[in-house]
Amino acid sequence: MFFQIFLRFVSNLSTIVTGFLSVVVHWIPVLKKYMENTHQKKVIFSKRKSLPCIAPLLTTVEETPQIISARVRGHFPKWLNGYLLRIGPGKFEYGKDKYNHWFDGMALLHQFKVEKGTVTYRSKFLQSDTYKANSVHDRIVISEFGTLALPDPCKNVFERFLSKFEPPAITDNTNVNYVQYKGDYYISTETNFMNKVDIETLEKTEKVDWSKFIAVNGATAHPHYDKDGTAYNMGNSYGQHGSCYNVIRVPPEKVDLGETIHGAQVICSIASAERMKPSYYHSFGMTRNYIVFIEQPLKMNLWKIITSKIRGKAFSDGISWEPQYNTWFHVVLKHTGQLLPGMYYSKPFVTFHQINAFEDQGCVVIDLCCQDDGRSLEVYQLQNLRKTGKELDQVYNSVARSFPRRFVLPLHVGLNAPEGKNLSPLTYSSASAVKQADGKILCSYENLYPEDLEEEGGVEFPQINYGQFSGKKYQFFYGCGFRHLVGDSLIKVDVVNKTLTVWREDGFYPSEPVFVPVPGANEEDGGVILSVVITPNQNERNFLLVLDAKNFEELGRAEVPVQMPYGFHGTFVTI
Repeated sequence: MFFQIFLRFVSNLSTIVTGFLSVVVHWIPVLKKYMENTHQKKVIFSKRKSLPCIAPLLTTVEETPQIISARVRGHFPKWLNGYLLRIGPGKFEYGKDKYNHWFDGMALLHQFKVEKGTVTYRSKFLQSDTYKANSVHDRIVISEFGTLALPDPCKNVFERFLSKFEPPAITDNTNVNYVQYKGDYYISTETNFMNKVDIETLEKTEKVDWSKFIAVNGATAHPHYDKDGTAYNMGNSYGQHGSCYNVIRVPPEKVDLGETIHGAQVICSIASAERMKPSYYHSFGMTRNYIVFIEQPLKMNLWKIITSKIRGKAFSDGISWEPQYNTWFHVVLKHTGQLLPGMYYSKPFVTFHQINAFEDQGCVVIDLCCQDDGRSLEVYQLQNLRKTGKELDQVYNSVARSFPRRFVLPLHVGLNAPEGKNLSPLTYSSASAVKQADGKILCSYENLYPEDLEEEGGVEFPQINYGQFSGKKYQFFYGCGFRHLVGDSLIKVDVVNKTLTVWREDGFYPSEPVFVPVPGANEEDGGVILSVVITPNQNERNFLLVLDAKNFEELGRAEVPVQMPYGFHGTFVTI
């Protein structure tokens, strides 16, 4: 879903491939002459029928640029006024060329405007340079995560061969998330490009390149924000000394009205454990004082990625799950950029989305949606998602489930700390941190869910009351249950009492839940949940759902007669 970070490798090739290309260039005249001449628990389907087909949720749709009115059933609270903005892939082919992977589709922007109980809808394709170039040529001309753009068929054989050695263009098809910097909204993925948009018109206003401001090759689509608007993010860099994970800080205010991410700084660089095989990451944790970066054994082989075009492979060919490595936690003091000396690790797992993190009794507590098998990315090929019957069941059963887990990282572990004992002082958590003979600290997790969650297929797309409880001790988070390859329920998880509440409607597939607080509310769950719910059934309508966040009861829905694909992330902007 949200995983094009690999593309940013190719934007900085000079150090790594200079020697290789010099050899290629040397042989080109000769060639021209001749040429011119898991132990994860699996869900068994014995108790219910095969999974329904969801292919219509993953096919190309038309944009709806003109505002249309939604039919409201029930009611939307009068205090709820703003834009629900969503993003995801919406176009999966050009001419005869078809994308291979769900993450490759062209970005489609969705806007639900809620005002005084009424709801309107519109959608537009992001007018990225990639979208425009593909449209002009009516074929895929820029490679994406799982799809290699083929050479221009109008070129001769030799020209097509030479094109393999040209540095590939980096996609600006930013289809993952809405992010905010200095009061402006951007559509982001994980390459070095973002696209600034007008949230009212959904028009692109500017293309921004991270690498023009700081020495990184992109940033995640899940930044964190301080109360004053200061933004933090993570981005990779590659050079003579190997790969680094960089903590980025973007100031909250503009000095000049024309600014974008001016003033961005790298405040800390963390060396990759392996120079040519850094870890993939999609998000990170942040408390009031610390950044927590997780280096996991989902490896990106830089050599494979850099040579993918020459080898005729997609960028995704360079990713591999390597569970012989552990998962490591790196803790950075965010106000100074100092990397703490503690070496925290756990048994191998993969995480795409962090839930929340906070500090308590000298520890950092971080909650994550975790999988014990990192091969799920390769499963989300479109050909797999569009299968039916038993074949679709087999695909689903091959995917590891994601469950919420808590890790505790004690920050002040002295040289004299006892070995073999749990150093966590937190009596409310069974998560442990045990010092080993080599001084490193083995962290074992606490499960944050009841067994019922296994029947719901696990949970992903976690969201909290971010404005009031990000970086603080909290009780609730919301997510999608996955009894299918896309979310098929909405779930409220109580991480203190380990209970859950579920909303589901058969045949419908809800998107990531977005929490919107009631103005002036002090209670953590005082607000509503918004989710776009779609169906493959052409006789039913897609709708925007509003739930009471306390009891998870439906307040209303706003139906629209428009086909929508299943998307990734979004946000609510109050007006």
